[in-house]
Amino acid sequence: MSGRLSEDSLIARYFAPLAAEGGLGLMDDAACLTPRPDHDLVLTTDSLVEAVHFFPDDAAGSIARKALGVNVSDLAAKGAEPTGFLLNLALPPDWTEAWLADFAAGLGAAARDFACPLLGGDTVRTTGPLTLSITALGEVPRGRMVKRTSAQVGDAICVSGTIGDAALGLALRRSTDLGKPLPEGVVSYLVDRYLHPQPRHRLAKVLRDHASAAMDVSDGLVGDLAKMMRASGVSAMVDLDRVPLSEPARLFIDGQTDRLDRALTGGDDYEILCTVSQTRLDSFRKQADSLGIPITVIGQVVSGDNPPVFRLGGSEKRYDGGSYSHF
Repeated sequence: MSGRLSEDSLIARYFAPLAAEGGLGLMDDAACLTPRPDHDLVLTTDSLVEAVHFFPDDAAGSIARKALGVNVSDLAAKGAEPTGFLLNLALPPDWTEAWLADFAAGLGAAARDFACPLLGGDTVRTTGPLTLSITALGEVPRGRMVKRTSAQVGDAICVSGTIGDAALGLALRRSTDLGKPLPEGVVSYLVDRYLHPQPRHRLAKVLRDHASAAMDVSDGLVGDLAKMMRASGVSAMVDLDRVPLSEPARLFIDGQTDRLDRALTGGDDYEILCTVSQTRLDSFRKQADSLGIPITVIGQVVSGDNPPVFRLGGSEKRYDGGSYSHF
């Protein structure tokens, strides 16, 4: 389309200012990154597709922040410190410079907040929906990556922050039928938690020092816990009344079982789910608290290969489909 920036001009205007030293000003075909001595590289990637992972009318800056945040969250759960990211962006025919400027501004702010600078990538056009993919790189001291396969029987099961806000925010983003009026700020808080994940990147070292296993809660607490227990060859007992819920979430749930189930099985929390031995638990919680990140013990790792059991009051519950799946 006439009047559009060329690919080189687009990159120079919106993305080159975000590049770290290893990105070589985005003037070359590749980046160059040297890991610190005695460190391993940790790599993760996620793709976001319009109308699948975000709404077409979501703000461009919010889309950018979410795209980087979900990847930084994966690094944090592995105990890795971010070192940079690659961006692949496929723009549909109706893209505008105003949209791209907002996207780049949001991406730059997120990169600064998460200490994860741009290293390179690719920008193309597509006849389909807006699609973007980020590959994030991080470092851990050699042999210290926290895996999801090493939970031990007797470990405490812990989560950071609060659970279910984003899933409830997504429900509110899709529908305004709330059943009854909610106090001011409840809807905006929950929707913001869906739009703007808060990866716990500052927990990376604390997890390396204390966690036996960890992953981030991206597809729902219930399903992600089941994945981690299955990978570790163990099971779990969880007390649902100990799962931390924000006050806005409690007000929205209001005793409705279907809403509680949505909070427990919905995705996009990007909190940390981890297992910690009882001997390290106090130190773990104190160090996380010193960073302003609350940690809650919600259960215990037990032997067996059955799905986790969730207790509420005097009853027990198992979830068959406990997480989001694309297929």
